[in-house]
Amino acid sequence: MALNVNRSVADAFYRYKMPRLLAKVEGKGNGIKTVIVNMTEVAKALGRPPTYPTKFFGCELGAQTQFDIKNDRFIVNGAHEAGKLQQMLDIFIKKFVLCPGCDNPETVLTVHAKKQTISQSCKACGYNGQLDMRHKLTTFILKNPPELSPAAQGASLTEGKKAKRGKKSDGQSGEKGSDGSENELDATNEVDEDDWAVDVSAAAVKARMEDLTNGAKGLTISDDMEKTPKERIDLFYSFVKQRRDQGMLSKPGADKDIVSEAERLDVKDKAPLILCELIFDSNILSQMKAYRSLLSRSTQGNPKAQKALLGGVECIIQLNQTTLLPKVPHILKGLYDLDLVDEEVMIDWGSKPSRKYVSKELNAEILGKAQAFITWLKEAEEESEDDSDDSDVEIEYDDRARPTTLIEQKNATPQLAKTAVKVKSDDNEDDLDIDAI
Repeated sequence: MALNVNRSVADAFYRYKMPRLLAKVEGKGNGIKTVIVNMTEVAKALGRPPTYPTKFFGCELGAQTQFDIKNDRFIVNGAHEAGKLQQMLDIFIKKFVLCPGCDNPETVLTVHAKKQTISQSCKACGYNGQLDMRHKLTTFILKNPPELSPAAQGASLTEGKKAKRGKKSDGQSGEKGSDGSENELDATNEVDEDDWAVDVSAAAVKARMEDLTNGAKGLTISDDMEKTPKERIDLFYSFVKQRRDQGMLSKPGADKDIVSEAERLDVKDKAPLILCELIFDSNILSQMKAYRSLLSRSTQGNPKAQKALLGGVECIIQLNQTTLLPKVPHILKGLYDLDLVDEEVMIDWGSKPSRKYVSKELNAEILGKAQAFITWLKEAEEESEDDSDDSDVEIEYDDRARPTTLIEQKNATPQLAKTAVKVKSDDNEDDLDIDAI
């Protein structure tokens, strides 16, 4: 069954399709491996060499990858389910295929060898930007550009040793796993590294060497999630700062990338604090409006992130006390009007003095300036509750018919006059003296 390349799009008529990834587990014991049966077809639908997604799986799983171009075999060591690999493929597509501007997969990667950077250009919307170079796959792409023939990709870390073994054995090479099965290599006069390549990232090799030194078995997964919270916050800071310096924060799709990076590093609750430091200064009132989309994505439905945003504002006020301290009510009203901080969070923040972000004295001064706005919020909340109570009052309606047209009003006038005369005569009768009869 064909799947949408961008699986977040549920449109059945979405024109960018790809085959569902098929995986087959072979071998047993230490020689167990997963063969991705249709990697060539999947990669063709994505417009990328089949070695890229295979290598991406290896980076994410911390496993070795092997490419046999001639026999169309792309292998990841270990046993892995097709569903899990399909989810990883979605991450690969998001990072290395979809355009950050329009989310279409019509992108082309260009390697700049001298600058050691990779740019991404979109044929659909004209977007042109730089890839995030922190992922391990970018090192592989730099060494194996997209324009390079697939048969020439995948330089092996053990190339020298295998070449020596090939010469000693007069061109005969073979490799057996623990299950006794032989890998399908061509028995030629030379060992062709382009046919069967084992490739792992430098970080994974380093981790493996450490394990072997300690006598451990297996490969340790080196991932940003293993770092301390402070290190992950520093990574997020560098990520946002790089985009700010490149002038990309205001470009379409930048807010999604930043929020995704915060989620990946598991620092979403602290992300607004970093954003305040990088995008706010004494002109915070206008900057809140300019970066509303980014701030809204970072705080929407997350009270902890909203409190972090208020904490970041406190830090900015501390850096610009003379200018911003008198403007505290205006700043808070701006956050409230732009739906960046919920009413309950704002009231809770204003009722509890804290020295978490600034000194206790400055925090008390800020809260003193904010009391007028906090009081206004509380009164508005009480009025809304009273209005909801008043809505229970019963209203009685007069269902008596009244003339609505001019003709009906004209016809109704004589009857009203007769009634009035009758009432008057009745009143006169009441005034008669009984003795005078």
